[in-house]
Amino acid sequence: MYKNILLSFICILVLAPDCLAENAQNKDKLSIRLIRNATMKITYAGHTFLTDPMLSPKGTIRPFAGIERNPTVDLPLKTSEITKAVDCVLVTHIHPDHFDTAACEVIAREMPFFCQAGDEGVIKNAGFKNVDPVETFRKFKGVDIIRIGGKHGSGKILEHMGNVSGFILAAKGQPTVYWVGDSVWCDEVKDAVGKYKPDVIITHSGGAKIPGFDPIVMDAAQTIKLAQAAPKALIVAIHMESLDHCEVTRKALRDAAEKAGIPAARLVIPKDGETVSF
Repeated sequence: MYKNILLSFICILVLAPDCLAENAQNKDKLSIRLIRNATMKITYAGHTFLTDPMLSPKGTIRPFAGIERNPTVDLPLKTSEITKAVDCVLVTHIHPDHFDTAACEVIAREMPFFCQAGDEGVIKNAGFKNVDPVETFRKFKGVDIIRIGGKHGSGKILEHMGNVSGFILAAKGQPTVYWVGDSVWCDEVKDAVGKYKPDVIITHSGGAKIPGFDPIVMDAAQTIKLAQAAPKALIVAIHMESLDHCEVTRKALRDAAEKAGIPAARLVIPKDGETVSF
């Protein structure tokens, strides 16, 4: 059912930050608001998930590629608005561009956290009391949270990058959402697309590189490969233009997609602060 809806009836609304009204009327609709990098507010099945919170001001984290300090851009809104009406936090891994000190200072200590197994100790040590590692599956207020593995790069760099995760969100009467996380196109991602047939796939498409190595997240070519492997899914590409080691710009990804015959209606590239609503 949702495949037909996505292809025929979904209306994609990109809303300016000052136009978004988070209220009960919209809580049952799927929406993805990009904050910055991998930080999003995903409203799904009546609940709002805050993802990979990196809330540091511009330039307060060390460079990753030796170019400039991170983040390279400011947050598009106040942290009080980012943390407002959040029901839980999803963390793919604990690199500083996905879980930072600034987030620890403003998120309520009682907030439920879901993370990959092995990262719970760091989050608990930061003062959070309700941390639940996801080996394979957890349920949160009627929403299935399914962990999907990935590869944070390829070749020798994998020895240094550690484990990463993506998450499937699934609930009765809702489209299936697959947030890939910090992974390149690999067997784990390919298998998840085939098994769960997600209606919406969120990719990290900035082509981030550690100098001297291949990309550690998807670049434009890999994002297009994923879109071609999931021809009925809507792709939402994020994790761009906010870190010094991300080389793929929004324009470059759009140009590559158009060249490959993938229209903007199938590959959505939100700006920081914008919302994609369904």
